[in-house]
Amino acid sequence: MSTTAEPAATQPAAEGAVETRGLEPVPDSERNGHVGQLFPTWVAANISVLLLTMGAGLVVFNGLNFWQALIAAVVAPAVSYGLVGLISIAGKRGGSPGMALSRAVFGQRGNLFPGSLIWVARWGWETINAVTGAYAVLTVLDLLFDVQSSTPLVIVTLLLFVACTFVVSGLGITALQVCQKWSTYLFGVFSVLVLIYLIANTDWASVFAKPAGSTAMLIAGIGTIAAGGISWVPTGPDFTRYLPRTANAKRMVTASIGGAGIVIVPMVLMGAVMAVSTPDLAKAQDPVSFIGELLPTWISVPYLVIALVGMLLINSMSMYSAGFTAQTLGINVPRAWAVSVNAIISLVFGFLLMVVATSFMGSFISFLTLLAVAFSAWIGVFGIDMLKRRDYDGEALMDTTRTSAYWYSGGFAWSAMIAWAVALVIGLLFTKVEWFTGPLATTWLGENGLGWVVTTVVAGVLYAVLPRAQAPQARETRGADTLSI
Repeated sequence: MSTTAEPAATQPAAEGAVETRGLEPVPDSERNGHVGQLFPTWVAANISVLLLTMGAGLVVFNGLNFWQALIAAVVAPAVSYGLVGLISIAGKRGGSPGMALSRAVFGQRGNLFPGSLIWVARWGWETINAVTGAYAVLTVLDLLFDVQSSTPLVIVTLLLFVACTFVVSGLGITALQVCQKWSTYLFGVFSVLVLIYLIANTDWASVFAKPAGSTAMLIAGIGTIAAGGISWVPTGPDFTRYLPRTANAKRMVTASIGGAGIVIVPMVLMGAVMAVSTPDLAKAQDPVSFIGELLPTWISVPYLVIALVGMLLINSMSMYSAGFTAQTLGINVPRAWAVSVNAIISLVFGFLLMVVATSFMGSFISFLTLLAVAFSAWIGVFGIDMLKRRDYDGEALMDTTRTSAYWYSGGFAWSAMIAWAVALVIGLLFTKVEWFTGPLATTWLGENGLGWVVTTVVAGVLYAVLPRAQAPQARETRGADTLSI
């Protein structure tokens, strides 16, 4: 691999119709973003009807009552998107995507290992979103034109959804921000309509009569809802690298939590309320069609269309970041082309999930559980590194040869690698999913679904106590953060 030079351009790479900037740090002259843009970003990242199904799962599978579902809906985004906001601070410090900044922690070669795992995990997330989006299209066609699902139609809807995702994510951050802004407004309006309808038509006596579930199931439910947010943590810096170095770090954290929470809390609660009258909701193979059964057509159709746009944005954001991750793995193509790799993969896996798999929700929950553990090992190491590192050497990040200040020992920062690998293995020991049960999954931590917490703590503690490679001296003086972490 060779050093990647910053592209010569008279126009800022993010301000044209198509973003041309790749992994290279954003220069100060192009850092024209503002913290307020993070709020609609994380609103858009959660516009998914899957939250309704997950809320229903809290009642049906976990046995929680309304008030426990409320606790889970509030705590989960506070924890997971609090981590997103904190790790996002690295983006304004270094001006590069999260997995490029990760080179400073793991080494130029060492970063290939967590990078590969996170890239593969993105395939699953994008597949889930593509399938949900395709189901939304099929449901709208059924409601409006009585068109029944078939294998050819499944293929067409998947192709359409993935193609739209590829176009938006390929355009870059400016296009994403415009779409996020308007989808936030529209989804908010129709969510209020759904909420009003539910308030007027729900048997509230039955809702509040449901007995409370166990504390273990509440904790496990929080972990399930939080897993979605945890999956965004490594990519948080991707959306803050255009912020000026003086951006207020506390506001970055609160904007991340607020943007996610304003969607997650009502959506999860609506799903929990729906599940009281329709318990089969949480077990449905199709996670979308129930909306057409529970809501009148004049609400369900526009709501599904707006939710479809939201799911397209979620996938576009994921593929946008996945393009950067692919580049950090040495796939030397422009970011927009790197995105196409994930688009093709999500198309193939989406077809298998819709046509071959027998349990969508079972596969989804299992995937979320494993995803949380996989991402938490990286979070623990990277987070501890951020406590002492205030800057990143942009030239060293882009230099993938032995001359890089981030080459360390043979391209590896062994303390980070050991902490990451050990934490990943230990976390899996406490994890139970449909396809795998760790030998410690029956312990208190395992029964409460806390394998991802174990992973984070072990990774952080190990990295803190192991002797670390000497961090290089930054080649420029940077401004101080307004939040000490």
